[in-house]
Amino acid sequence: MPHRFTYFALPLLTAFPLAASAEVPRVAVDIPPVYSLVSIVMGDVGSPELFIQPGASPHGYSLRPSEASALDSADLVIWVSNALTPWLEGPVDNLAGDARHLELMDVPGTRTLEYREGATFSLDGELAHGHYHDHEHGHDHEHEHGHEHGHDHEHEQDQGHDHHGHDHSHTGMNPHAWLAPGNARQWLAAIAEQLSELDPDNAAIYRDNAEQGQEALTALEQRLQERLADSTDTRFIVFHDAYQYFEEAFNVHAAGAISIGDASAPSPARIEALQTLVNEENIQCVFSEPQFNPQMVNNVFGDTSAYLGVMDPLGVGLTLDAGLYSALLEQLAGEITNCTSAKSE
Repeated sequence: MPHRFTYFALPLLTAFPLAASAEVPRVAVDIPPVYSLVSIVMGDVGSPELFIQPGASPHGYSLRPSEASALDSADLVIWVSNALTPWLEGPVDNLAGDARHLELMDVPGTRTLEYREGATFSLDGELAHGHYHDHEHGHDHEHEHGHEHGHDHEHEQDQGHDHHGHDHSHTGMNPHAWLAPGNARQWLAAIAEQLSELDPDNAAIYRDNAEQGQEALTALEQRLQERLADSTDTRFIVFHDAYQYFEEAFNVHAAGAISIGDASAPSPARIEALQTLVNEENIQCVFSEPQFNPQMVNNVFGDTSAYLGVMDPLGVGLTLDAGLYSALLEQLAGEITNCTSAKSE
């Protein structure tokens, strides 16, 4: 009987020898949350390789030789979206042209959101994007317009910001979709199917692991919804607009974003709008991100009454294994509940 992978098991289980001599597919992945999801599916059969250094921004990156080698030797490359890693299209085509490619945002059933406009978002309890796209057959590019995006409609072009050598626009589809557990469940099944086609001898293991992972994510989602039930009125500002999938899943609401993009400095007008928001709308918390200088947040909001915390969409500092995805969502929920507790003090 094939050895089954247990999603939340802490000790590493010893894998039984594979029944077949077929080589396990070599899988290259982009970010730690995707590494975690692929590890859930592969279980004890094998492990993926990460080709973006943990802690680095995926929006702009230069591959190290070892990471380029991981792409070059891959049988399957899995990444979130070209919208998240616009620099990746060339390396994937050049280094992994013969490999299978799985862009997760193109998986049928993936639900997507648009980036929110302006420094501040809607405070009425509704998400500022106004609509959700369900991708039955790949990307849905027919976006509705004319909906409310919140109090501040500045279509700012921050001057002098640093995009670290890449051209990445924080408009249109928001690619941070791994923070929706529903999307992760869809992706587990898609990952299992790709691996099963490459490695039919272990197909039953991959599919069984994916089903167990889906059940675990459903339980996690329910648990976090209960944990965050008292945080629906908590208002906070994030570093950049990366968390609205998490917000939608758990009915919590960011009030604005400091940066127009994860690598750009906010304009003076944006800073002023956010400071006004914090002071006038009883914003309880402001979150920086570990990849970027927290002094920016301290300089802007250190004199306000807001609790200053850290939120991270990538799982920086978490153990790179199958449990990282659930630990990431737990970590985000913990920051929101800390914010709620700070509000009541």
